[in-house]
Amino acid sequence: MRSDCSRQNPPELQRHYPAHSSPQAFLLAAGAVAAEEGRYPWSGDWYLKIGATGFLGPEYEGSSKRMLQAAPLVSLGKAGSAVRFSSRNDNMSYALLDQGHFRAGAVGKLIFERDEDDSSDLDGLDRPKFGGEVGGFAEVYPTDWMRLRAEIRQGIRSHHGVVADVAADAFADLGDTVRISAGPRLTAASSDYFDAYYGVNAAESAASGLGTYDPGGGIHSAGLGAEINWMATEKLETGVYAEYRRLMGAAADSSLVRERGSRDQFLVGVTATYRFDFTLP
Repeated sequence: MRSDCSRQNPPELQRHYPAHSSPQAFLLAAGAVAAEEGRYPWSGDWYLKIGATGFLGPEYEGSSKRMLQAAPLVSLGKAGSAVRFSSRNDNMSYALLDQGHFRAGAVGKLIFERDEDDSSDLDGLDRPKFGGEVGGFAEVYPTDWMRLRAEIRQGIRSHHGVVADVAADAFADLGDTVRISAGPRLTAASSDYFDAYYGVNAAESAASGLGTYDPGGGIHSAGLGAEINWMATEKLETGVYAEYRRLMGAAADSSLVRERGSRDQFLVGVTATYRFDFTLP
């Protein structure tokens, strides 16, 4: 089972991934004042969202075969944030700067091991290990119905490359409980990332039967995504989503994709999360 654990904010209609909180300017000074008054940066109202997603998607990134999969969804954040929109594709993040129309801060992503248990196509290839990516994000609302977001992350253990995601989402509320959204996505990465997931050295070529491939960096993929989310109750949120990505550049040119996979990547799924509210002193 492969998944990305993340968190997010809602008292309103929010998605299941990013956790954002109020800005923490002058953190040290604020912490000292808060301690004197018996309050701390973590004091206040929080929420914990727990749920799951089931989806039909590629067996691995670049595969031509699809399978039913499931993944947990966990969200943690402070209540009352000014977040207007969040997407399933947002990775777990913490806003250090929040001006309503502009937010920026730290971001992280969990990456699970990839091996031949995921697909027989991967027999003989090196296994990217369990690890993650850490970096920064920024998002801006040019209008009341659109959000632009960018993330740049450095790989840890799974790979040693840099990955950048850029997305634009238009969103609209249909009444008080339903939100629809859609927009383009673009991903780029460095050669170290492509080497971990798409490269094939001489030893791997001999073991797998794939042609050797030494990738460079550049654009990874471009595509479109859409979501419909429904607040079934005040605390229960459900949704459906679909996404298409076209692999490009070093990903599309890989012998793994050319000989066994596909440049076209489709994914459809459903989600459900339940929110628990609590207060920290």
